[in-house]
Amino acid sequence: MVWLSEILVHVAQEVIESVGISEFFLGIILVPLIGNVAEHLVAVQMAAKNKMDLSTEIAVSSSIQIALFVAPLLVFISLLLGHPMQLIFNQFELLALLAAIVITVLVSNDGESTWLEGAGLLGIY
Repeated sequence: MVWLSEILVHVAQEVIESVGISEFFLGIILVPLIGNVAEHLVAVQMAAKNKMDLSTEIAVSSSIQIALFVAPLLVFISLLLGHPMQLIFNQFELLALLAAIVITVLVSNDGESTWLEGAGLLGIY
């Protein structure tokens, strides 16, 4: 599996150079989106089958998994590698996180969904 990581890094460098996107955009937006494409597809399929509870649970659980496991794990691994990374957020990031939580709770609690709630979730994403 290590060789897959090496391939990803080399391809990422080629994409950055040829397309002209930043490393930040590639690492923060594109790689996680592509990495979770299976979860996203299943959530959309369940929504299409009108199983909204399952669809919402898949989407929310994926975010919780990243927030509670992967991010802290990366902090500890960075300490072991000698490049300390901290989980320090600025005010804008904290407000965006709070808004995401509030909108998700409001959409999930009533058991119904509208196009406006979906637009709100897409906007906060």
